[in-house]
Amino acid sequence: MNCKSLKMNRRSLLTTMLAGSLTTSSIVNPHETDLEKESNHSCQQRNPLLWAVAWSNTAAEFGALCHQAFNLAKVKVDQAKQRHAESRRPLAVMTDIDNTIFHASSYWSHLIDQGIDFFDDAIWDRWIPENLISLVPGAREFLAYCNELGVEVFYVTNRNQGPETYDYALRQLQYLELPYADREHLTVFRDSSDKTPARERVKKSHELVLLLGDNLNDFKRDYYVTNIEQRFALMERDKQEFGDRFIVLPNPTDGHWVRAIFGESEPAPTEETRSTLLAAATKGAWDNN
Repeated sequence: MNCKSLKMNRRSLLTTMLAGSLTTSSIVNPHETDLEKESNHSCQQRNPLLWAVAWSNTAAEFGALCHQAFNLAKVKVDQAKQRHAESRRPLAVMTDIDNTIFHASSYWSHLIDQGIDFFDDAIWDRWIPENLISLVPGAREFLAYCNELGVEVFYVTNRNQGPETYDYALRQLQYLELPYADREHLTVFRDSSDKTPARERVKKSHELVLLLGDNLNDFKRDYYVTNIEQRFALMERDKQEFGDRFIVLPNPTDGHWVRAIFGESEPAPTEETRSTLLAAATKGAWDNN
């Protein structure tokens, strides 16, 4: 049982006992609150998100990988700019938003604090309008560099927070004072994670020199599969394009790599999915017998 379920069961027990005309004093001893806190803390310490979120929140290595990605992106933009005389179309880059330029650390930390061990869509939908995002290390400098060189930046994301989804995303870009934060340069897909239409639309008017994302599906729809080995094979097929046409940002918490394990990108927090996660984490484990 996870921490969230444990909390709910305790509330249900309390409600049931009170409905039976028992007083609070007859069911709660002076140490119960402290014991409950201790139990909740113990659950939090066993949350499988801990290592991933702690790493992305605190590791200088996480920042280094992000800066490395954006430094390489600058090189590719420079090279494209030098070739620009050969093209009559303006240059452009396209970037994913969440976990590529936006860092959602407060969302993931909140899940752990609440004893939740899988992505929670309802909490995400409440978190988005609060503008609690921060920028991934190196993102602002890279986007400003593109703006300085006259290379247009197109933002694309797949989200669904209802009718205001688009405005939420646009306000976040503007809140962080990013270049090209306008309706001409932002595409939001509410019903699909396939960003191919946005890429094809930009290619009609611009020379699209670079794609940035934290998910291989941001690059090609080919990666939207539910098989780990197949995704690896596709990655090996495209290995020459990484660092050339596609820049990958590190994201250890979510993405279509999750779909390859569970068959869906946002699996329910059940004992079955926890067992599946354990099996994935222990794949190829050393048999010390």
